[in-house]
Amino acid sequence: MMIRSLLFVLALCLSGLAVRAGTIDLPVPRQTIPAGTEISHQDLVERKFPSRTAQQFAVSVHRSELVGMVARRTLLPGQPIPARSVEKPVLVRRGEPARLVFREQGLVIIMQVEALQNGGAGSFVRVRNIDSGLVVSGRVQEDGTIRVEN
Repeated sequence: MMIRSLLFVLALCLSGLAVRAGTIDLPVPRQTIPAGTEISHQDLVERKFPSRTAQQFAVSVHRSELVGMVARRTLLPGQPIPARSVEKPVLVRRGEPARLVFREQGLVIIMQVEALQNGGAGSFVRVRNIDSGLVVSGRVQEDGTIRVEN
């Protein structure tokens, strides 16, 4: 009888370890984050979830993936954040004027263009030269300019 009780307690302890070992800490919103809001460190807390949560659903698993991003939809407190529900901040907006910068061997040309796509830092966007109508592609820089290379 005593051995049976000890085995039962041991089994409970081991099952508790298995449950703890099968968890993952995921960043979740501390409070509701409305769509269009930039996410900061203060907006996030860590919460334990079963490890299969990150495997079954495309959720952000590191805080660094979220800080500085913008919520595409309302994010609810305590819930894992789907990877597709955040995006880079938009620096260039479709239909709005932007600055195109061309640099080569000391030559710098800057011109006003119209953005044909939204874009965040690092993304490629198409733009149209307002005077000639010529369409080119360039990479959006951190300062919001669009850099085109030859």
